[in-house]
Amino acid sequence: MTTTNQKLTLGEAASDYIAGLKPEDGKASQPEVSKFVRWFGKERPLSRLVPAEIESYAEQLSTSDKDYIKKFDMIKAFLVYARKKGWTETNMSVHLKIKVKAARGKTKKGSLSRKEAPEAVSLTREGHAKLKAELTSLHSERHVVIAEIRKAAADKDFRENTPFHAAREKKGHIDGKIMELEGLMKSAVIIDGTQTSSFMVNIGDRVVICEVGSEEELCYTLVSPREVDVKRGKISNASPMGQAILGREQGETVEIEAPVGRLYYQIVRIEH
Repeated sequence: MTTTNQKLTLGEAASDYIAGLKPEDGKASQPEVSKFVRWFGKERPLSRLVPAEIESYAEQLSTSDKDYIKKFDMIKAFLVYARKKGWTETNMSVHLKIKVKAARGKTKKGSLSRKEAPEAVSLTREGHAKLKAELTSLHSERHVVIAEIRKAAADKDFRENTPFHAAREKKGHIDGKIMELEGLMKSAVIIDGTQTSSFMVNIGDRVVICEVGSEEELCYTLVSPREVDVKRGKISNASPMGQAILGREQGETVEIEAPVGRLYYQIVRIEH
């Protein structure tokens, strides 16, 4: 590794990486790569990152975020690029490991515990409406697939009846999804801003924050993990930022722990 590469900062490396991507890919990757850089400090030499720090960063990513894998791959691609450019001595991407979710609700014999109550899921009214619409659509699709099964069943030779088996498999996927969504509907709690104090940040609120010492304002809408939409600024209440601002009031300063130190943000405005 050259002396120049040893001094290359994370901020410089990220700028070079984003500039080399296609415009649409660069626009999609920039927020997540920038978050990675800010976590460690943009002035920190890239060559000084160690495996344990990469593993710790992966640990703080929220698996409840529906874009978890996509965000994970964006950071991994950046680290792979850094190795190809000779900015790091080893491929640091191998230390960015996906978290394995533990099995839920199983007894020692592997059966589901009947005593376990479903966990309440907080949803905005918009999220609940979308969930209901998705469920209605799935029920309609299920009727169509059942008709396809009946039509294919007219051929008595099921061994070579590809349409029949394909339709049955499709119905199985739909039934599983319907069960999942009906379970969510039963345990859903709609958050509309009237249940808690109007002075505090709640799920469904649009929050404007600003990093202390900076004039740049960031705008987020706090939603449940199921409703996350990064492109529209919707972040999960389970994410580090979501956890930091939930229940806080306008004017308060919140902090997030990062390897570079504590990052401080002020809540500028809350829009219910």
